[in-house]
Amino acid sequence: MDSLTQFTLGAAVGEAVLGKKIGNKAMLWGGICGTIPDLDVFIPMGNAVADFTYHRSFSHSLFVLALLTPLVAWLAMKIHKQPEGMKQRWWVMVYLVFATHVLLDSFTAYGTQIFWPISSTPISWSTIFIIDPLYTVPLLIGLFAILIKRTMGTERWNLWGLGISSAYLCWTVGAKIYVDDQIHKGLEAQGVTNYSLFSTPAPFNTLLWRGIAKTETGYYEVYYSLLDTQLPTNNPFFTSEEDLLTSIESDWSVSRLQWFSKGFYNVKLRDNKVVISDLRMGLEPSYVFQFAVAEVNESGDTPTAAPTLIEVEQLNPERDLSVLDKVWKRIWSEEVII
Repeated sequence: MDSLTQFTLGAAVGEAVLGKKIGNKAMLWGGICGTIPDLDVFIPMGNAVADFTYHRSFSHSLFVLALLTPLVAWLAMKIHKQPEGMKQRWWVMVYLVFATHVLLDSFTAYGTQIFWPISSTPISWSTIFIIDPLYTVPLLIGLFAILIKRTMGTERWNLWGLGISSAYLCWTVGAKIYVDDQIHKGLEAQGVTNYSLFSTPAPFNTLLWRGIAKTETGYYEVYYSLLDTQLPTNNPFFTSEEDLLTSIESDWSVSRLQWFSKGFYNVKLRDNKVVISDLRMGLEPSYVFQFAVAEVNESGDTPTAAPTLIEVEQLNPERDLSVLDKVWKRIWSEEVII
C-alpha cells in the first residue's frame, strides 16, 4: 500500500497496543515502524529488474522482522526511558505493526515475499488497489479524534477505525471471488478457453475490477463493475510477441520478470527494443513496470534472427490521468470503454 496508509495503519496499531500506557508516542512509533519495511527502496539491488523484484522481499519477511523487533523496541525504550517491565508490550506493538504492514501489502497486486528466505514466492491476493481511501480514511478519523482530545471515548474511535478498515478488507476478498466468477462466465460465453486469469481492482475503488486472461498468444483485458447487469462478453484481445524471448529466456532478468509477474506479462518490440511489461499493474497500454531487456538490429527491412541482450532499462510509463475519469464513469455504466 501507499506510504500514508502504511504509516496510518502502523499508528493505529501502535495506539491500540500502547496508547493508554505512553500516549501519543505510541502513534508516532507505530507510524515509524509502519514505514520501516518500505525503506528497502533506497537499497540498490544491482539493476532495474533486481530493484523491482527484490522490493518487498527480505524487508517484508515475517522472520526478518521478528529478528528486527527487539532492536527497534530497545531503541524506542532507550529514547523514552521506558521501564524494563514495558519491554514485552513494546515487542508486541513493534511486531504487530510490522506484521500488519506486510499482510496488508499482500492484499495488493505487487507481490510480497512474507516467508523469505524459506520461500521467496510473492504473495499477491490482489483484492485492493495500492491507494484506497475507503481503507485509509476510517483509520485517519480514529487517530485524529485522539489527537484532538484523548479521552476514553475518543480512544474507542481508533478501535472502530481499525475494525471498519479490517471489515472493508474482508469485503474486498468477497468481491474478488464474485468478480472472478463473473469474468470466467463472460469469457466462456465469448468462447475463450485455455487461459489463466488475474484480477485486480481498478484505481482507488473496489466496485470496478480489471481482469487479464492470459493465453499462449496474448491476453484479453476485461472490465467488470459490481453494478453491471450483464456478463463481460466483448473483451478486446491483445497479442504478445513472446517469440522475441526464445533465444534470451535463460537471461536472469528475463526469467526473473516472467517468474515475478506469475506469467502475466506482455512482450513488444518498441523502437527496436524488446520490452517486457508486467500486466498486473496499469491499464492497457500504459503499464507501471516496463523493462527494455534486449534490442533487435535491423538490416534493411529484415531484423536479425535473435535479439541482443542490453543493460536492463526501466521505461517511464505514459501517464494519462484522463483515464481516471473513464474509470469513474465505467463503474456506473457498461457503455463506457476504457
